[in-house]
Amino acid sequence: MAQNAPDTVHDATAARLVLGLSVADEVLCLNVEDLYPQDKRGKITAKDGATEWIHCQSGTAQLLPRLTARRTRGSLFLTDRKTPAGTPTLDVCPETGRARLSYRRAEEIFEENTRLPANPLASPEDIEDLDGWTLHRLRHSTLTHDAEGGTSTPMLPARSRHASVRSLERYARPGVDAVARHVAERDPAAGRRR
Repeated sequence: MAQNAPDTVHDATAARLVLGLSVADEVLCLNVEDLYPQDKRGKITAKDGATEWIHCQSGTAQLLPRLTARRTRGSLFLTDRKTPAGTPTLDVCPETGRARLSYRRAEEIFEENTRLPANPLASPEDIEDLDGWTLHRLRHSTLTHDAEGGTSTPMLPARSRHASVRSLERYARPGVDAVARHVAERDPAAGRRR
C-alpha cells in the first residue's frame, strides 16, 4: 500500500506515542488543543475521569506540528475520509470534518505497516499472507526492553499507566541475556579486574 507523506507522519507519530508506553486508546483520544509539544506531553482524561499526562520523546514532539497541519483543535489522529452521519460531535474535527481514528482502524494500519519488519525473512511478494505486530504487543515489548534496560520498578507502571506493579509481571520479564548482563554489571570481582 503506497502512502503519502501525511499518512507516514500520522503512522509514525502514533507508533512513537505508543512506543512511549502510552495506552493506545488514550493516545487516540488526544485532541490538538491538549498537546504541549514544547513540554513533550499531552493531557488526557483517564478512565476514572482524572486528568493524566502522557509523555513523548523529542522525535515525536517534532512530528506533532506536521501531524496537526496548522489545526488548532479537534482530534489529533483523524481518518482519511469525511465523517459518516451519526458520528458523535466530539469525534469530528471541527476544522476538517474528518472523524477521530478508531482503535480498530489504528490497529489495522499498524498491523499492515509492520508485516515485513515482523517477518524479516519473508519477501515483499508475500506481504498479503503475513501478520504484523499489534499495538498491544508493541507497547509491551517496549515495556520489556525498558525493564531489561534498568528502568526502576516505580517508573515502569508510571510510564505504562498500569494500575500496579503486579499487573506488569507478565510483561516485564527480562530475558536470559539481560539478567546475565545485570549480574555481570554488579559483580564486584569484575570491577577489580579492570
